[in-house]
Amino acid sequence: MLNDAQVDAYLDRIGATRPERADLAALRRLQERHCLTVPFENLDYHFAGASVHMDEQVLEKLVDRRRGGGCYEVNPAFGYLLSALGYEVEVLPGQVYRPDGPGPFMGHLALRVVLDGEAWLVDVGFGRNSRTPLRFATAEPQQDAHGSYRVVPGEGEAAWGFDVLLNDRPLYRIDDRPVRVADFVPTLWWWRTAPESPFLADVFCSLPTEDGGRITLKGNRLTQITGSERVVEDLADDEAVLAAYRKYFGFDLDALPATPEPGRAGIQTG
Repeated sequence: MLNDAQVDAYLDRIGATRPERADLAALRRLQERHCLTVPFENLDYHFAGASVHMDEQVLEKLVDRRRGGGCYEVNPAFGYLLSALGYEVEVLPGQVYRPDGPGPFMGHLALRVVLDGEAWLVDVGFGRNSRTPLRFATAEPQQDAHGSYRVVPGEGEAAWGFDVLLNDRPLYRIDDRPVRVADFVPTLWWWRTAPESPFLADVFCSLPTEDGGRITLKGNRLTQITGSERVVEDLADDEAVLAAYRKYFGFDLDALPATPEPGRAGIQTG
């Protein structure tokens, strides 16, 4: 459980105030502020000797250094914050839908928050996740700043869990049986070491914007989406890339991570 000082520092990091009560309105505000301020990024997968933490050690990265991370980092961290604020939080495993088929089971980590007997899917670590919580209890469209989401029961033989769709395109399947953060240790090792790992294919950092757009930096390529306009710029050198991290994502780096090997399939970030 986070102490009061850690909670205050976390809330300051995402530009939020401490809610008076742990209700749905506050949960919506907290998730939105988290999505708009904490990037979906994988830089530490490419820095030599860098560690990826899922326990409370991740707060040093997200809060003190104002960095972001993947689902194994930012969703547990957000869960620690929500629990400290009085929410009932569970960790759920998921399976990401990729162009070549479903990824590994427990390849995604999301949260379930139960409020007044109703379950909500909370995800701040997917890249194309909703900005606000999604109801598990309905398969109807749920409108969000980033599109129309649906949470529908899994179909087919040996069906399990729920499929999460964005504009009717499946993103991932989430299991409704809670697990522990520690249960993801073997899969984290796979993401960090396997030649097939999408997290090793690109260096990326991505953040949605208030107006429903997105800013993404992959290697030295900066993409800015505003409405229907998409502007792509190849940055000239390392100094320009470091300046972009500072300007668009709010953190400083002493140096850039290593360039990945060519030929891998990467993560879609928008």
